[in-house]
Amino acid sequence: MKIPVEKLHTTELGRERIKRNIGLEFEEVLAWCRKADLDESNDFVLRKGKNWYVRSDDFVLTINAKSFTVITAHKTH
Repeated sequence: MKIPVEKLHTTELGRERIKRNIGLEFEEVLAWCRKADLDESNDFVLRKGKNWYVRSDDFVLTINAKSFTVITAHKTH
């Protein structure tokens, strides 16, 4: 299942959390999330409960399944 990237959004707190957890130095966090979700190298997209989890070799994005809010991102290593 592909998540509709045009519906992805985040909050100001979410943006700061993603930047801190991933170590992003730029402000366009949502654009990075959209590109990450579209990336064909993603290992999997899994829905578990109320969230989607998009995993690649380097990170996991957590996205609310109902609102498509990007909640957080974490490095996988």
